[in-house]
Amino acid sequence: MQPRAVADLSPAERVAFFERDAGVEAVREDVRDILGRVREEGDVALREFAREFDDCEVGNLDITDDAERAWASLDDDLKGAIETATENVRAFHERQVPEDWRDSFDGRELGRRFRPIERAGVYVPGGTAAYPSSAIMGVVPAKVAGVEHVAVATPPATELNPVTLGAIHHAGADVVYRVGGAQAVGALAYGTETVDAVQKVVGPGNRWVTAAKAEVRGTVEIDFLAGPSEVLVLCDATADPELVAADLVAQAEHDPNASVVAVTDDEALATAVCEAVDEQAAEREREETIRAALDNDASGVLVARSMPEAVLFADEYAAEHLSVVAEDDEALLERVDNAGSVFLGGYSPVAAGDYAAGTNHVLPTNGGARVHGGLSVDTFLRSSTVQRLDREALGDVRKAITTLARAEGLEAHAASVEKRFED
Repeated sequence: MQPRAVADLSPAERVAFFERDAGVEAVREDVRDILGRVREEGDVALREFAREFDDCEVGNLDITDDAERAWASLDDDLKGAIETATENVRAFHERQVPEDWRDSFDGRELGRRFRPIERAGVYVPGGTAAYPSSAIMGVVPAKVAGVEHVAVATPPATELNPVTLGAIHHAGADVVYRVGGAQAVGALAYGTETVDAVQKVVGPGNRWVTAAKAEVRGTVEIDFLAGPSEVLVLCDATADPELVAADLVAQAEHDPNASVVAVTDDEALATAVCEAVDEQAAEREREETIRAALDNDASGVLVARSMPEAVLFADEYAAEHLSVVAEDDEALLERVDNAGSVFLGGYSPVAAGDYAAGTNHVLPTNGGARVHGGLSVDTFLRSSTVQRLDREALGDVRKAITTLARAEGLEAHAASVEKRFED
């Protein structure tokens, strides 16, 4: 890995950095076929896909009781870690809960109220792997929002991972299904004999899951379409190159398609980061995955001519995770509008947000941070506006209403106001 100058990036290289995608187009047709079978065949399709994709026979699709037993089987250290993470995530998300409000003035009473959706589905990646953090990040905000029925789908395996199952139970899921991939999204969206349909599907997953979420949008709501993990570290000469490298390597181990970037105005730091990344990658079990991510077109260690140029690059990149390690990190942050989650200072590794700081790790990728934020309590709420007008207040806006209604050719609208003033 060698540093590159921001100013020397070609148009094609800039496209690779700024126009990332989740890679779903290549699997869309197959995903449509999977969803069609789930819709038509229900549980039968889910069991057949488990044999085909997960190489296992699935009996009961509902494993809610298994999740409860899994929690009881965990050792104290694992339980303690899950409890700490869950408590911190719950506390952070409780601060997000909005209050209904009404304002009264000049005979008008205007307000807004918030209500949770009734049924949400959370996808938790898994199978033989353990992703307890994804269970916490998806289920806890839904329950804090007041969602009555939170269903979790997690991939099947011959032996399901007890850590993931235990975390799903502790986070507060109401029902757990043993189904993964695009077929899980389809089951949650359409319903089957066993799986109850939900109103919204959320959670991270591979490109098959992401493509399925894109396809079912309209039948159900979704959170957003997310791709492989991303981090951009915005750093100056005061940053420790070993720590910058550690955050890059940490995100690179997620996926060979992960995007990891450091941008600095200090060439010596950039060189040191490249050297540290190479050394640290060699020490990790997932070295092959890490090096593949480091080599992809949306990854790199970049040298800007100034910190303002570095900030502009970071803002345009709109990273899922933005780490700012600089002498005046708050001033730099003020100039960056686009980021999924921000990590300030040398003791705020991205891993803290991934697991137990309290913020949510289900975040927009591929530049999605330019237009929306990550998973939150708001994801599971809907709002409605409320208004009450007395006769005098309606009279104050009577002319404006009737004039605009008639300008639009909607005479009945105007008449609905005028009738209230007939003696």
